[in-house]
Parts: sequence; C-alpha cells; structure tokens
Amino acid sequence: MNNKMIWYIIGQILKLEALFMLIPLILSVAYSDGKKVVFAFLITIVALAVSGFGLSFKLPKNQKIFAKEGLIIVAFSWIMLSIFGALPFVISREIPSFIDAFFEVVSGFTTTGASILTDVESMSKSLLFWRSFTHFVGGMGVLVLALAILPKNSNQSLHIMKAEVPGPTFGKIVAKMSYNSRILYLIYIFITVIVIILLKLTGLPWFDSILHAFGAAGTGGFGIKNTSVAYYQSPAVEYILGVAMLLFGMNFNLFYALLLKNFKQVYTNEELRYYLLIVFGAIALIAFNIHSMYDDFSTMIRDIFFTVSSIITTTGFSTADFDKWPVFSKTILLIIMFVGGCAGSTAGGLKISRVVLLFKNVINEFKKIGTPNRVMSLRMDGKAVPKELLEGISIYLSIYITIFLILICCVSLEMPDFVSAFSAVTATFNNIGPGMGVVGPTCNYANISSVNKIILSFSMLLGRLEIFPILFLFSPNFYKKNTKY
Repeated sequence: MNNKMIWYIIGQILKLEALFMLIPLILSVAYSDGKKVVFAFLITIVALAVSGFGLSFKLPKNQKIFAKEGLIIVAFSWIMLSIFGALPFVISREIPSFIDAFFEVVSGFTTTGASILTDVESMSKSLLFWRSFTHFVGGMGVLVLALAILPKNSNQSLHIMKAEVPGPTFGKIVAKMSYNSRILYLIYIFITVIVIILLKLTGLPWFDSILHAFGAAGTGGFGIKNTSVAYYQSPAVEYILGVAMLLFGMNFNLFYALLLKNFKQVYTNEELRYYLLIVFGAIALIAFNIHSMYDDFSTMIRDIFFTVSSIITTTGFSTADFDKWPVFSKTILLIIMFVGGCAGSTAGGLKISRVVLLFKNVINEFKKIGTPNRVMSLRMDGKAVPKELLEGISIYLSIYITIFLILICCVSLEMPDFVSAFSAVTATFNNIGPGMGVVGPTCNYANISSVNKIILSFSMLLGRLEIFPILFLFSPNFYKKNTKY
C-alpha cells in the first residue's frame, strides 16, 4: 500500500477544509457572533492548516494509487473532515459534547440531515452556515471537488472517484478525471445558484435562501428554523424546494447530456423514467390513503409532493408530520427511503438503477423456470448489462442487508421501541435524516444515548460511501504488511 501518497492526498483535503472554513470565519465577524465563535473557527483553521501542510509537505516520488488506496483515502478523509469539522461547535460551546458535534457534522457531510439540536434558531449564524455548507460540500463529494481543483490529476484518480461517487456504475463524461469533476461541479453550482435566486424571489432573506439551497443541493435537509421549511408557510418555497430536490436526485450526467442537446439520451434513460414513475406513483397512493385527513386538496397535494420528494431523494426537509399519517402511507415512505435517488446524484438509498436491475434479474429467473436452457440477457437503456455488474449488485445487496440488521441489533439495545430503532437506522443508513417514533419529523436525535449516536454516525458514513470504504478499515487486508512498489 502506498502510505505516503495516501497521507499526502488526505493532507491536501485537510487544507481544502481549512479554506472552506474561512467563509464562516468571515461571517462570524460580519454577523458579530462573538469572540468564542471567531476563536473557534480560527483555532480549527490553524489545526487544519498545520495538519494539512504536515501531511502533504512533500509530494512522494511514487504517486501510484489503486483501488485499495482509493478506499482508504476516501474513508479516512471523510472521518478526519468530520472530526475537524466538529471542532468549531465544541470550542465555541454551542454544542459542548464532542460526540454530539461529531454526529451533527457527519450528518452534514453525508447529507443526512439528522440533528441533535433542539433549538436551531439560537445558534450563531456563522455556525449555521458551516453546518449547512457541509451539505453542499458533501453532496457531490469532497474528493470529487479535490480532483476538480487540485493540480496533479491522472486516470488513477478514477479509483478515488469510484470509491466516493454513489451508484452501481460510474461513467466518465470526458476522458480526463479533472475535467470530469469540474463539469460535474459546475453543473452542481449552477443549479444551486438558480435555486438560491428563485428562493430569494419568494421573499426569503439571502441567508435563508442560500442555506436552504445548500440543503436541497446536497439532498441533506438541515433546517435553520425549528419547524424546518414549514416555518415559512409558503407554497412557492415548498414547490421550489420540492422540484429542486427531485432535480438533485437525478444522475448529473443527464444534465451534461442536456447541455450537449442530447435530448434522446435523457428521454430514453430508463433510470429516470422509473424514478419519476416511483415519485408520482407514491404521491397517488398516499393521496388516496390520506385524502380524508385534509379539507383542502391543494394543501394535501403540496404536502405529499414535498414529503415524497424529500424522502426519495433522502433530503429530510419537512413541512408535514408524516408520522401521523396512516400505516399504509408510512409504509410507502419507508419503501422509498430504501429505494433512494438515481446513481450519480447527491441522493442516498440503494439507488433506482440497482433496484430496477434487481427486479429485472428476478423476472428473468422466473422466466427461466419453465425453460432452464434458455439464454436471456438483461438490458438497461438498450444495452446488455455485464454479468459482473449484476453479481456486484447482488453482493452489495447482501452486505447492505447484513450491515443493516447488525446496526438495528446494536441500536435497539438502547431504543424505546422497534419502530424508532428500525427507522433510525433506515434514516441514517440511507442518509435521509428524520425517521419515525422518537426520531420522527417533529423530533430529533438529541435524546438518544451517546453510544447510539456513535453507531448512527458510522451508519451515516457507511450509507454515504456505500459501505466498502468504511468496511475496508475493518478488513484483515488493511492490516497486512505493506506492498512494496
């Protein structure tokens, strides 16, 4: 294993976080948040800079990295980013407990949106900004951003990007990884800016517009009001964020295809068709189930649309207390929690493409029962799906279910009921945020035990990085003697 290159890249990432933290530092002065907050950001920036420069002082002669190094770089980078990212909250004493602060920041970077804050409106504006900014940075991927702006890039960077970008497949849209990353981030930033402007036009302050756009872009869902988006009582805000969440739940390669006027690629994309079918199907089923609970049809449709959009994209913004909906509606929401958004999006969950391929594979197996010698190829977007990809999806699903069950067993030791334990793991492992029961949309994770907060923090990391980078840290291969290059 190329340890020197691993630590060099991690050092570069820490320097990048130091640069990011300059923005809330400036805001802490501009908003007069107090000396404690300013000092908290200053000391953290210094710690990041010293650590970053110390680790990346000299570029190693051997710069080769492969899949193994890619997994380690991604896992360690996200853990260290979260540890350092938690320090301003702890040092300023606005979140005195390091475990609570770590949970909050992991939730931010993984775009989960689960929170331990009971009164978010009392927090300093610069810390609120940093909290939501972690959504924006973590949405597309911290290392994807690093690949986009750091100089030294090669096709070996593919190993890093494959380990961080969610989805069963990873497709390059241009040959060079640095250009690929830049295109993705430019599209990401452009749509975010559009959302900010639209929110501002509804009458929201710039600060509120920017932070809610960060939450929608990263499909994270950190609110800056105690009642989340419901605080504004604005249909326009809800529809803008609802549509924005759906857009950020789409594969970003499709946006690039639109820029190239390749409309056929978008129109014929199976994953997108199934994604929209699931969204509107869920809205129709829930509307049928809860129509008697509403006097106004337009309010009902708005609440359902926003909730379905928030849940399937694993954002976690809320306008309605869906924990009070009938069991059938909550079951639909639980199902789409697992399904998630499209591959190559900022959303969490299993991903639409995985679910579609799994169902197609099951149908093929049923067809083979009567004619066992029949040769059948599974196709997606008109192309034959490689057998290796199907095997990889099956393995991923097996590991996913195993980890999920282990997490439920661990969390249930200190949870008051099964619904709370099940939904807490579902909401964190799929990077959604609010669950049901004691972690429902009108509650949060403040009152769960410190042990469960640590477990659920790693549940969020496992979900965002799609298991393997974090799991590899516990693999015996990780501790084997280093390979000589």
